[in-house]
Amino acid sequence: MEKKVKRKKKKYRVKESNDDIQYDQTNITIHDEIANDSQQNREEDVDERQETITTEDTNKTTGSVSSRNCVYVEAATEEINPAITNVVNDFEKSLSPTSGYVEEPLLPLVKACAPLKDILHDLSKYVQLALNETPEEPPDDLTIDESAAIRLYTIEWDKPHRSLYSMLNHTLKTGTREDVRPYFKYLKLFLTAVVKLPCLPSSTVWRGITKNLSAEFPPGTLVTWWPLLSCTTSLTVLENTMYLGNSGNRTLFSVEVINGRTIRAHSHFVTEDEVLLLPGT
Repeated sequence: MEKKVKRKKKKYRVKESNDDIQYDQTNITIHDEIANDSQQNREEDVDERQETITTEDTNKTTGSVSSRNCVYVEAATEEINPAITNVVNDFEKSLSPTSGYVEEPLLPLVKACAPLKDILHDLSKYVQLALNETPEEPPDDLTIDESAAIRLYTIEWDKPHRSLYSMLNHTLKTGTREDVRPYFKYLKLFLTAVVKLPCLPSSTVWRGITKNLSAEFPPGTLVTWWPLLSCTTSLTVLENTMYLGNSGNRTLFSVEVINGRTIRAHSHFVTEDEVLLLPGT
């Protein structure tokens, strides 16, 4: 008989070692190839999935938003990466930049983040915050370090520094496998945690891009996303004028998702219904 041992909550201390545009509806099939390593010391494959994406008109009423909802909208340009003006770059890599991360050992969050200390500003401060916010017995049978790894992904860094989720996805979009390698240990812990979460029931989630991409997604196109994609279950988030708004060039993706993971229970922002689509989706 397996015993469940309760342990006393620990206090963690981290040390550093234009005009309105309406778009024609476009259906795209995408293929899920994400590796499921929900067992801590072995790799399992998630069944291959099919999802449908639809671009929609965004001229609708606005709603209230919180400080992190920009994760659901991609700007046409970014100061750190002007090359991302063409979002199709996300789909053109033939080999996953995360290939090989599953061979990494499963480490505590502090050790998993050690290779990133020279990449992310004041990383130890945010690792400490994530651990301190994590309950003694996290939901979904996650360990403290697994839950904290998800929480760290959702935390916003103080301006002008870029957050973990921003830097990681920037690297997944534009970098080589060697550029992504410093993230491997963190990805091992993070994705081990995420694939333990129950899949969201078949439903529609939303993501926006401040560029007209309707011509780049003809019906029936097979595409693969390599970054981690944050989507929202609330359309009003994207309709707000702070993000997509109701004028100019923009594309709203309606994703009929069958294997997204809701990370709200492990998020720094406990009121947001953030749905995560994994690399290779």
